Amino acid sequence: MVLMTMQRGRLQSLGAVSEILIMRTCFSRIITVSLVALTVATTGCYSVTSRPDGGFKVASKPDFEQRQDFYLWGLVGESHIDTRSVCAHSKPTQMQSQMTFVDGLLSVVTLGIYSPQSARVWCK
Repeated sequence: MVLMTMQRGRLQSLGAVSEILIMRTCFSRIITVSLVALTVATTGCYSVTSRPDGGFKVASKPDFEQRQDFYLWGLVGESHIDTRSVCAHSKPTQMQSQMTFVDGLLSVVTLGIYSPQSARVWCK
């Protein structure tokens, strides 16, 4: 009778350990899913397009494209592009600042310390 109680006690303690392991596994999965969801949610893409002459956006390949460096969620940093040198013998038809998926991913991985943006210029 005492042996059964000890075995039951051992089984009860093993049951508690397995419950703890199951809870840790569930918690670990919840954290993983939450981090993946947060990464996807915060790497949203956006673009700001400017056309000096108005009209529709140009969908062709840009004549100039460069990643610009910004820091602290884009609050620190400055970027200048000389469109006269980019479009040497013509006028710029469209300028665009865009945060691509890769730019957003770099921002998330560095916790916003480095937040690059891509700049594009189209010429006539």
